[in-house]
Amino acid sequence: MVEYSLAVNRNELFLEFFNRFLEINKDVEAVIVSDQQGLVIAGEKRKDINMEIVSVLTSIINPILERIRNEFAFREFGTASFDTEFYRLLFISLDESRTLSVVLNNMASVDKASPYAYLLAEKAVQILNAEEGDNIQMTIPHFEYETDASATEERVKNQIYQMRLDQGGTYRFKFVIIGDHEVGKTSLVRRFVENKFSHDYRATIGLNILSHNIEFYGNNVAYSLWDIGAQSFFARFRQTYYLGAQAAFIVFDLTKKESFDNIMKWYNELEKFIDQRKIPLIIIGNKKDLTDQRAIAYQDGVDIVSNFSKNVKIKASYIETSALTGENVEDAFTLIAYHYISQSKQEEEDRLKNDLLDELNLILEKRKKQGVNLENLLTLTVISENEFWSPGLQILSNINSEYKLEKLKDNFDEKVYIFSNGVILKNYLYKNFDVTHSDGVFCIFDARYEDHIDPEWKDVVKDIIRGIEENKVVLIGIRVTEKSDWSLIMEEFNVNELLEQKMISLLFFKIGVEYRLEIYDQLKVMLNTIKYL
Repeated sequence: MVEYSLAVNRNELFLEFFNRFLEINKDVEAVIVSDQQGLVIAGEKRKDINMEIVSVLTSIINPILERIRNEFAFREFGTASFDTEFYRLLFISLDESRTLSVVLNNMASVDKASPYAYLLAEKAVQILNAEEGDNIQMTIPHFEYETDASATEERVKNQIYQMRLDQGGTYRFKFVIIGDHEVGKTSLVRRFVENKFSHDYRATIGLNILSHNIEFYGNNVAYSLWDIGAQSFFARFRQTYYLGAQAAFIVFDLTKKESFDNIMKWYNELEKFIDQRKIPLIIIGNKKDLTDQRAIAYQDGVDIVSNFSKNVKIKASYIETSALTGENVEDAFTLIAYHYISQSKQEEEDRLKNDLLDELNLILEKRKKQGVNLENLLTLTVISENEFWSPGLQILSNINSEYKLEKLKDNFDEKVYIFSNGVILKNYLYKNFDVTHSDGVFCIFDARYEDHIDPEWKDVVKDIIRGIEENKVVLIGIRVTEKSDWSLIMEEFNVNELLEQKMISLLFFKIGVEYRLEIYDQLKVMLNTIKYL
């Protein structure tokens, strides 16, 4: 995030921002902010561009823009574009007296450049209207990257992976803020990011992007906030702004029933432009402070969220806020972070589940071809401290859940399940287990609150090694904290002398906060090892 205080000269802000814009958009030759007479207020260009010619064109185009503005309800915006022999020119009115001119090469696509130009126009107005102490964020995204589904998926995957390596996680996600004009979208964002409120309403010119970081239960959450203009004449560019969104606010005004009635319209547009993906959604009723003017009851908001769950099959939440007082604003952004993190973890767990199931099926198919008894293709044993917490058994049972299950034993210290696909699952406690005929054994210990391992744990590992047949796999998971001494734990678990007497694969791994995801990963490693033994 690049952020500047107004203590910096406006010309320097424009220069910095325009240069970033030229760097990202190779088709752009020049960017100019000028007044009605064509006087240049700020600008930047590549070589060989005649700024005076563009200024003259700006002064000519302003009367046209004024007529365009008068056709719109707000009478604040107007756009126009036309071609010359060497350039394509895009004009956006910033207000009644100032215009942004974007000069493109004659082969450039105006439609491709326009989403950037509207963001540029919004930031230009912020610079022009800023007051002492205001912070101007100058980040310009690469829309092509932000809207690429594979890039988004890979980014989320990397975030989850990093989270599993550390005690906490770092989440960077893009979410869009949509809804009718004048419902307070920009005010909510500004209250959250800057803890400020402005009484002077100004409609967003197409798009405003802000970044903000918070700490959330040990996780660092980095928001990329896309505040999208609601005016109908921006609709053609909103598709570019929506794509790649990973969460959304739909904001309505508690004092305006029409804005509430339009919630579904905004959701339909969102869903269309993100290719029907289901993303975390928060419905926000803003302007809670205007109690005397309230037109929408709290229960109405609760009911529409309930309808989303029933009809659209997505998880949505409802919250009422006041951008003026700040009431519930922080909670609304925290809530979207919670939904995003929860959904990201669930999506990653589903992916890992499918990967684990693929490994399992490869083993079963291989053994069928080898003529192994179909009723006993694979035997897996899980050993845990107590019967109430055995995540390995839960995960392995879950990936086989589509197959018919028969319980041979279901006692306190011994459970044996047979699935119709040929998988046998066994679950024992530390003091009483039988790993004979097991292809793989998974055992879990909890060392989070121990300076040294319990001597019984090493005996359990030794008994597993002695009991299992050769060319089989033993997986040992040990729950630790960031303060745990992993090297010491491995020294105290040293069973190398016993391993020299028997050919088996023994794998130790750390289990941190996100134990389910880590166990999925390591069970996949165990099955992959079994496959090649």
